[in-house]
Amino acid sequence: MIETSKKNERGVLVSVGTKSESDERLNEMMDELEFLSQTLQIEIIGKFTQKLEHPDSKTFVGKGKLEEIKTMCSVDKIDVVVFDDDLSPSQLRNLERELKVKIYDRSLLILDIFLKRAKTAQAKTQVELARFQYLLPRLTRMWTHLERQRGGTGTRGGAGEKEIETDRRMIRDQINVLKKKLEKIEKQSKTQRKSRTGIVRVALVGYTNAGKSTLMKILSKEKVYAKDELFATVDSTVRKVVLNNIPFLLSDTVGFIRKLPHDLIESFKSTLAEVQEADILLHVIDASNPSHEDHIRVVDETLAEIGAGEITTINVYNKIDRLEEPISKNGKGLSVQISAKTGNGLEDLRKLLISEVQKVHMKIYPHFMQQEIY
Repeated sequence: MIETSKKNERGVLVSVGTKSESDERLNEMMDELEFLSQTLQIEIIGKFTQKLEHPDSKTFVGKGKLEEIKTMCSVDKIDVVVFDDDLSPSQLRNLERELKVKIYDRSLLILDIFLKRAKTAQAKTQVELARFQYLLPRLTRMWTHLERQRGGTGTRGGAGEKEIETDRRMIRDQINVLKKKLEKIEKQSKTQRKSRTGIVRVALVGYTNAGKSTLMKILSKEKVYAKDELFATVDSTVRKVVLNNIPFLLSDTVGFIRKLPHDLIESFKSTLAEVQEADILLHVIDASNPSHEDHIRVVDETLAEIGAGEITTINVYNKIDRLEEPISKNGKGLSVQISAKTGNGLEDLRKLLISEVQKVHMKIYPHFMQQEIY
């Protein structure tokens, strides 16, 4: 009999922080890394943290910590070790040789999640491009991994080196093909966005798993994929919404996260154009998350990086049903507290949104008669 169901991989997490970093902060980062790993069906068996002035240039962690990880990998039959930072090609190679398991750094983990979540041709092309750009300088590490699987000698030179050069050429060719394909898709997307000129555009932004898709579903009254998991939305979704007889376009976008891979941001610029060209941003914040202030900072920094930092923003503090008492409102711009789950505060959000959409609408249509908000 052939087993068709995928078996969960057993993994351990590794995080290195500075000596000034608090244990609470390191634990928060570990919790997020665990959530990311579980998204790829990795069962977390153990966690390792270490504080260093600088990560070790060869193995990222110190020798003693590496031996601890190595022992657990052997005793508990670990399949994968996940690092909460990006590793250099040499660090990846050294760690794989020492631990003899699959190594994930943060970028590869996020890229694989995006690859799993992507549905449209545009999103798939964007993720594939980012993944190939990530893998290109790491081909030596990939080849040693393949050699071990094939029972090779692991010696340098000969057929192995020729194979790597062939793989590099193939990946470079594939990158060029994907870039051209993406340019074509981007031109089509740009044409579609131009056709929407004359109507107010509102974009949902926020840290991943803040509740954007759930709010999109409520405001647009349409079926939109929403689930309590990281990066549930990778593709940009646009819906026409009418509130109080005022029409506007509402778009749901990919969630932001700290240390988002640069190649991924570059590849997703066309998707993020929905944010850049918006008239109003709804910044959805998970108020129940202890790190929500840090999440606000990450989103604000990412918005500034893509040139959307000055757009009118409404801060939507979501999931207040999980709080014992209301939180103090932080961040720039307008704000409202809601629970997309219970409906609490949604009417306040609608009124605030209608008011802001009307202001933009008046600029687009100077003779538009402002209607009373009920």
